[in-house]
Amino acid sequence: MSTPTSLSGFPELLPAQRNAELAVIDQLRATFELHGFANIETRAVEPLDVLLRKGEIDKEVYVLRRLQSDDDTSDSGVGLHYDLTVPFARYVLDNAGRLEFPFRRYQIQRVWRGERPQEGRFREFTQADIDIIAKDELPFHFDVEAARVLAEALAALPLPHLSLQINNRKLIEGFYRGIGAHDPGAAMRVIDKLDKLPPEKVGAMLVADAGMSAHQAEQCLALATIRRSDTSFVERVHALGVGHELLDVGLGELAAVLDGCAAAANERFSVEADLRIARGLDYYTGTVFEINMSGYESLGAVGAGGRYDALATDGRTTYPGVGISFGISRTLVPLLQRGLLSSSRSVPSAVLVALVDEASRPASDAIAQQLRARGIPTEVAVSPQKYGRQIRYADRRGIPFVWFPGDDEPDQVKDIRSGEQIAADARSWAPPIEDLRPQVINTVSSEGQST
Repeated sequence: MSTPTSLSGFPELLPAQRNAELAVIDQLRATFELHGFANIETRAVEPLDVLLRKGEIDKEVYVLRRLQSDDDTSDSGVGLHYDLTVPFARYVLDNAGRLEFPFRRYQIQRVWRGERPQEGRFREFTQADIDIIAKDELPFHFDVEAARVLAEALAALPLPHLSLQINNRKLIEGFYRGIGAHDPGAAMRVIDKLDKLPPEKVGAMLVADAGMSAHQAEQCLALATIRRSDTSFVERVHALGVGHELLDVGLGELAAVLDGCAAAANERFSVEADLRIARGLDYYTGTVFEINMSGYESLGAVGAGGRYDALATDGRTTYPGVGISFGISRTLVPLLQRGLLSSSRSVPSAVLVALVDEASRPASDAIAQQLRARGIPTEVAVSPQKYGRQIRYADRRGIPFVWFPGDDEPDQVKDIRSGEQIAADARSWAPPIEDLRPQVINTVSSEGQST
């Protein structure tokens, strides 16, 4: 077989890297389920009219086509989903009669997008989404709940410092209306480019593309500079001298969301009001979120989301929701590829049962089965080599304990890291809880620097 051609944008992980990814996924799952979120999976494909109706660029959607289809059926009319929000909206419409609302769901799944591969941007990647969706009306307190749940999940991850940055589109729109802007939507789409373009360029675009005066553009940029980790942002906005009823509603909602998840902050996680964030997608109607990772600003946002009031509708009933996506691949793969994140071993095994000789394999297998029956991942040595070689085999794989079967004497188990060896019974012995599963090894500080 010839050497396979590599494909950029489709990352594949080594076993130790995959163990680190699984540990992060397990932590996210545990937090989501503690808050009552149910797990679902949606199909990988959606009709093209569903995928394209939300404004996604056509060239980013992978269209499915059978290899030997004839010319008349060159396009099957379906494509791979490029996010999890659009499939979820379709899922809700399909199953509305069988769901209990408000419906809390989390989804951790592969996504495909045909964009130019670069660090943090892939053609196949994994996302984690949470959403709360209701029928006809979704009370605002669910915005607070969604933010709090994700804040707790992110705060527990062994990663560089993550920040959850929050804004409110009612606040932005109310401010723009307060200064007399004719097209607040156009202004929000321009302001959303501030993370890619310098302020003076964005200011010029507000005049040229959003029909603002130079003074109005200056006021918009002044609002966008406000960032606070507490509710003092309210006074900063009032100091700009702009008044509007919708602005007051947005300020109150943003303050409530910030207060609701502030308790999750720690040395690796922070929450702040960032009035620069607008989120360019027009279906967001209130709270909007972005997640950023310190030291990796070049990746852009590693997560985003917000409140949407009309994304899912069948023309008779509307299902408003609020949700946030966290880019697992976008966040982890750059760290894994740089060797800054890994796991303590490449296999799940916590114990290697040594082999005295080939005739004793059934006895070693029986010990392994006793340990496995009690939830301890265990494997048996490949061959009856000298014990020193069997220990080195375990060491190369990161297995912390080697079990030596006894004949007329008790079995012995050795921690090959410390050298401590004790008598043990497979019916009762257990490793320390931290050794039961591979642990994440993080060699990057909370600021994103290598340690």
